[in-house]
Amino acid sequence: MLRTLLRRKTFNEISAEEENIHGNSLRKVLTLKDLTFFGIAAVIGGGTFSAIGNASFEGGPGVVILYIICAIACGFTALCYAEFASRVPISGSAYTYAYVSFGEIFAWVIGWALIMEYSIGNIYIAFSWSGYFTNLLESIGLHLPEWLTVNYLSAAEEFGKANPVTTSEAYLAYKNAPVFGGLRMIFDLPALLINFLITLLVYRGAKESKNVSNAMVYIKLAVIVLVIIVGAFYVDIENWTPFMPNGFTGVMAGVSAVFYAYIGFDAISTLSEESKNPQRDLPRGMLYSLAICTVIYIILALILTGMVSYKTLNVSDPLAEIFAAKGVKWMLFIVSVAAVVAMTSVLLVFQMGQPRIWMSMSRDGLMPKKFSHIHPKYKTPDFATIITGLVVGIPIFFTNENIVLDFTSIGTLFAFCLVCGGVIILTENDKNKNSLKGLPKKSENATSNRAFKLPFIAGKYYYPGIILCLGAFLFYLFPAYFKDLFNFSVTNEQRFPMIIFLLVTLVLIILAFVKNLSLIPLLGLTSCLYLLTGMSISNWKWFGIWLIIGLVIYLLYGRKHSLLNKAK
Repeated sequence: MLRTLLRRKTFNEISAEEENIHGNSLRKVLTLKDLTFFGIAAVIGGGTFSAIGNASFEGGPGVVILYIICAIACGFTALCYAEFASRVPISGSAYTYAYVSFGEIFAWVIGWALIMEYSIGNIYIAFSWSGYFTNLLESIGLHLPEWLTVNYLSAAEEFGKANPVTTSEAYLAYKNAPVFGGLRMIFDLPALLINFLITLLVYRGAKESKNVSNAMVYIKLAVIVLVIIVGAFYVDIENWTPFMPNGFTGVMAGVSAVFYAYIGFDAISTLSEESKNPQRDLPRGMLYSLAICTVIYIILALILTGMVSYKTLNVSDPLAEIFAAKGVKWMLFIVSVAAVVAMTSVLLVFQMGQPRIWMSMSRDGLMPKKFSHIHPKYKTPDFATIITGLVVGIPIFFTNENIVLDFTSIGTLFAFCLVCGGVIILTENDKNKNSLKGLPKKSENATSNRAFKLPFIAGKYYYPGIILCLGAFLFYLFPAYFKDLFNFSVTNEQRFPMIIFLLVTLVLIILAFVKNLSLIPLLGLTSCLYLLTGMSISNWKWFGIWLIIGLVIYLLYGRKHSLLNKAK
């Protein structure tokens, strides 16, 4: 049984798959510029206009350190994604990459985890979009009833508190909502509507989606530049003191929010089948978009925490809040418009990504054949797109943004770890000259002459040295954090993940020295594992439940219907 769970696709099978789907493939319309803009569209959204506030509240101005850490982790991971994208230029993203490196069961787990990143992540974005859209309507004199702008869970929780805020939107929504059959009619109408419209656009095709996406990227980049320029005149450097008011622990407390701000660059890899030159453009698009967004995030975090005290930033619309606090009312409307545009573009990219992963899983037999059906006119995975819209839309009725934010981040980090680990395996195969075994001449040439090839840097001495030097440097900068950790002055929730991380890192140091593993994927894996230590126990609990559900589905359906199973 274990052997069947770990069966892998070969590059030969990938090459054959490319030829077999040629007559039923997606339309190739995306260039390097389109892919880069899709990456920016996905990354600059909820993290810029919403999650950055929570992260700044937790870490103070020192949150820029966490942005840098996340950028480094995502940078190494992006290089690993780029390596895979140049080797395996078909749809599927990390799911397909895991299939050729780890095996089928890991591929399924990745595909299942990516539902958390794309579909469930869009629930959070839809809620944030609704908040900004409602504020935008208010600014022009239009008011929606509170029971049409709040999710049911948030309203019920606020109304049920011992000391509720009776003037809050959530409280008023529960109090004033119409009742039918004993059930209060409370739902977030704007969130539902934007999900429906985005699903309709994605259903129509990649060309239409890219035109809308590119236009939105131009708009939000222009507004962000305006925010930075105007905000710079109101920065008070006194607000940057203390730099880390809650210590390094406080900085790391914002890891879910900050890492969530970065996810999305990997969504580009799901669009390979619609790219004109995927082996060349996918790697560049990911790296270009990540670099641009990192610079924007760091500057925005400094502007945000410089304009007002970090204590006031635990709000859903921090960019609007800072200009309201400074009395710059004319910026409020512009920020609201930009936020609506930015989050719309994120919804668009993620809503494109999920159906294409399901399409790849369906082609492999791990999901019903209907998920790989291509619309004869629009050349999109039509059924999978509709199901994605339902997966996003239905939970909007009964969940809230806080639950889905943490849920999304841990699933993405898990996927990133497997992608980095998969590159380590592939580079080991390359060293043993096994990666090209059984390939036809055409595939061999394509694999050896790729447009992007991750450079092999021997990790035998570099990796142990970097880890030891970095550990010593961090201990020097934040001695209290590490002393509390090993003096058992912190909770088990903080201590146990760090101890596990240190043990895993020790194993990686040994393997790096013995097997001379590739340095870049090692650093990517280590960075992502470290970020996982910032996840709470509740994150792991929900993620564990999600994985168990996925494994049950795989064992009952996917394992039996897999094309690799039928081939044998």
